Amino acid sequence: MGFVMRERPEPTRQYAGEFRDRIYHFYRANRRDLPWRETREPYRILVSEFMLQQTQVARVLEKYDGFITRFPDFAVLHAAPVEDLLREWQGLGYNRRALALKRTASLIMNGWSGVLPDDEEALLSFPGIGKATAAAIRAFAFGKPSLLLETNTRRVFIHCFFHDRPVVTDKEILPLLEETLDRENPRDWYYALMDYGAYLGRTNENPNHRSQQYKKQSPFEGSVRQVRGKILALLVKHGTLTREELCRETGLPQDQIDPVLAVLAKEGFIALDRDMVKIT
Repeated sequence: MGFVMRERPEPTRQYAGEFRDRIYHFYRANRRDLPWRETREPYRILVSEFMLQQTQVARVLEKYDGFITRFPDFAVLHAAPVEDLLREWQGLGYNRRALALKRTASLIMNGWSGVLPDDEEALLSFPGIGKATAAAIRAFAFGKPSLLLETNTRRVFIHCFFHDRPVVTDKEILPLLEETLDRENPRDWYYALMDYGAYLGRTNENPNHRSQQYKKQSPFEGSVRQVRGKILALLVKHGTLTREELCRETGLPQDQIDPVLAVLAKEGFIALDRDMVKIT
């Protein structure tokens, strides 16, 4: 199913209704069954949103249930050693998200009595939560009609309303996002939009390439991200290693390892004691 709408629909009410009907029609026939959609528990929604940042759904599916079993609530995650957290996070990439998730859990335990707030401003004050993640949490955990513009929803609006435009800005998309929002059921509406967006990503030339926000991801092989991941994986496996051992295990010279270690230490992942390196 592929459809397009007029670039700027008029009258808004008529075209908003038609658009929602088409998206919901697709959703009823093609809804994805995902474990984080079976709950409204704010902690579980928060975990899923952190995991889904820059990571494919299939990979998150492999890790989500095990993570929730190991860290079932804010209190357990707050108290968990970073080493245990990174062990469960292995395979999801972007380990900064794991550390931000733990710091968020600690802030919620210490400053919010273990209860995740539904206020956008409060959510944006936590590490790792930007506008899209805050909007998703508010819609999926609290049923709030927030404006959720992320990879899949952006793809839908570019495809349906700006099909003949080479460059589309988020500023142009946001009014349409607001006008077509199902305010009585934002949770299912955004699930429907995301599922249609995922479908477009599989069957069409990616409409997001025409987004002004689009940036081609740099290659992972040989990147600093890859080196960071290797170092953290080795430390999770062995506990403590010397710089020399890290060089040997990664196959990299010390002048490439040392700058990465310095950043990891500054971010709070590791502790450096002379020649010894360990997870904090």
